[in-house]
Amino acid sequence: MAYVTIIAMLALIEYFYFGIEVGRARVRTGLEAPAISGDPVFERTFRAHQNTLEQLIVFLPALYAAGYFLSEMLAVAAGVVFLVGRAIYFRSYTAAAEKRGAGFGVTALANLVLVLSGLIGAILAVF
Repeated sequence: MAYVTIIAMLALIEYFYFGIEVGRARVRTGLEAPAISGDPVFERTFRAHQNTLEQLIVFLPALYAAGYFLSEMLAVAAGVVFLVGRAIYFRSYTAAAEKRGAGFGVTALANLVLVLSGLIGAILAVF
């Protein structure tokens, strides 16, 4: 499970980086805390960061369940796809909200594979 943990930690590092980008966007746009609206560039960056948090809630337990119950390498592969999808999503969403679809699709696919793999693996472990 070391490889799965590496992917999980990379996802957290990616999320941390997105948080830094939110802070940088706040400085660039002059939007003072605690405001989260008023500048479209900041709002897109903030939402991309928050959307990543929403996906991590599905990703992290599904990653570990898939790696433990079915296949560590399958979980790692889907985890890499998730990381790439989130990077595409963040970059596209911060540029223009309407361009976020591809990154979302890649992320959703990775999460679906992980959730189903974890579920199937756990069911197989019961029987």
